[in-house]
Amino acid sequence: MYGFYNRILTINLSTNDFVVEQLSDEILSKCLGGKGLATQLLLDRNPPGVDPLSPDNHLIFATGPFCGGRLWGGSRYGVFTKSPLTGFYTESYSGGRVPEAIDSAGFDAIILVGKASQPTALTIHPEGVDFHDAADLWGMETFAAEEEALYRFSLDREGYRKPGAVVIGPAGEKLVNFAIIANDKWRCAGRTGVGTVFGSKHLKAIVFQGDRKREYADQEGVAEYAKAFSKEHMQNPGVKAYRKMGTTLMVGLMNTAGAFPAKYWNQGSCEHWEKIGGEAYHEENEVKPHACAKCFMACGRLTKISKGRHKDLQLEGPEYETIYSFGGLCMIEEMEEVAYLNDLCDRVGIDTITAGNLCGLIMEGKAQGRIDYDIEYGNADQVIALIEKIAARDGIGDIIADGIIPTSQHFGVEDLAIHVKGLEPAGYDPRKLKGMGLTFGTSPRGACHLRTTFYKPELAGWIPPEEIKGKAEMLIDYEDRLNIFDTLTLCRFYRDLYTWEELEKSISLVTGLEASQEMLKEIAAYILDLTKKYNLQEGLRPEDDRLPKRLHKKILPEGSSLAADEMEYMLQDYYQLRGWNRDGVPPSDAM
Repeated sequence: MYGFYNRILTINLSTNDFVVEQLSDEILSKCLGGKGLATQLLLDRNPPGVDPLSPDNHLIFATGPFCGGRLWGGSRYGVFTKSPLTGFYTESYSGGRVPEAIDSAGFDAIILVGKASQPTALTIHPEGVDFHDAADLWGMETFAAEEEALYRFSLDREGYRKPGAVVIGPAGEKLVNFAIIANDKWRCAGRTGVGTVFGSKHLKAIVFQGDRKREYADQEGVAEYAKAFSKEHMQNPGVKAYRKMGTTLMVGLMNTAGAFPAKYWNQGSCEHWEKIGGEAYHEENEVKPHACAKCFMACGRLTKISKGRHKDLQLEGPEYETIYSFGGLCMIEEMEEVAYLNDLCDRVGIDTITAGNLCGLIMEGKAQGRIDYDIEYGNADQVIALIEKIAARDGIGDIIADGIIPTSQHFGVEDLAIHVKGLEPAGYDPRKLKGMGLTFGTSPRGACHLRTTFYKPELAGWIPPEEIKGKAEMLIDYEDRLNIFDTLTLCRFYRDLYTWEELEKSISLVTGLEASQEMLKEIAAYILDLTKKYNLQEGLRPEDDRLPKRLHKKILPEGSSLAADEMEYMLQDYYQLRGWNRDGVPPSDAM
């Protein structure tokens, strides 16, 4: 098949050696690349029941056939492993320019196993890998570590393109269970603790570099397709909106819809939302659009803060999810404080969604008199201090660093904690957007919004947010198509542009496959069955696909609710349409 390197690199950090394996077209035709290939490898090679922080847990980097080439939206890489936060399957993706450097090394997947005897950095290139002592990088924050790794471990070889590095911060070294892998300073594979697994292997940084490029089935056809694609979609209203406001535009949309989680899931909007919305942010600060490679959407916000005690702070962001978690759940009203918290989390290397949710849980526990800790809704200084404690595993931070399940158990507030499978939801309240409840329940990695991005059809009115009949069918169509996105690997924000028909055309041009919608849906369903099989192997129970009871019992102030029987109706409908049994188990012949 075209569009692939047909090579896997396996690195053993315990023995400082590596193996390059050939990859058959047969495997690629079943699962394509990216998520499909990595999931198959994880299921085949990871020991069942492995401790996520054990040297035996595999950490897999993968790009897809759209990465490193001409096609728009393809500058993404994925990381796959068993999550230390949830104990289940995980996937986490990042963009920027580093994905193209990863791709230039010439592997469809890179597998890391074992544990180095001391802090280590790697340089991965087409011939394999070089091992470096990184003891003096240990303890560095992400920005400094990335800069130093590129300076020290890049290669000066004829024909090699610009290098790229991925790193962890101090939180990943200290095994905070929601540590990130960072690249391009502000981009990250952020959720579920992939940076924790990275740190557990005594890895600080990986530099990628090479001269390889994927060969397409139809080189001229791909070039013509990419040219026509940009011409058709560059001025698309959705594209222009993202270029103008980035994801900050969602703050106003979600508050107006009453689906903006606030005051730790007690409210569906907050009175101060305009202060933390996109319009005010762009008016009050110096904000420029910033794009990943091969992207005309430029949703990133390259910002210089213009006022307050954090004046002159420069960052990319914050994204909507960070605004929701700190500005909504924690009720922080000053956008410059949200921006600073974004920067702090990036530097120490932790996920902002989980961090904000955990701070919000402690605030709510304190407000109810159930947690004895000095923290109040809206107090940015107290949140900053708590984040610093979490990253250092200092005092109460050592408890919270383990994640929401251990934290809620320690303080006896399990009834307050909002999560699915140990992962907190993103900023879309399922009591208002009921399809998002189904998304949170069925996502293999926990309460993840990105597996379907189903808030889009609900907010757009393509299906009423309060409707439960027909939700599963429409959601499955979104989930299948976005599973294919993750095999290629494609950015989520191109979801309205790469329809099934466009995927058929582009995949055929790249790979040479007769890529019909029916065939692609079969591949997507196969991958989803693999992820479910992996989770069942790791102890998934039927109740792990359900939402926390608090989301069913507590009605939002404006009256929106999601009853347990409504969730169960959607879930059973989803299982049936997937061909799974009532407990959500696929038939054995499907796996």
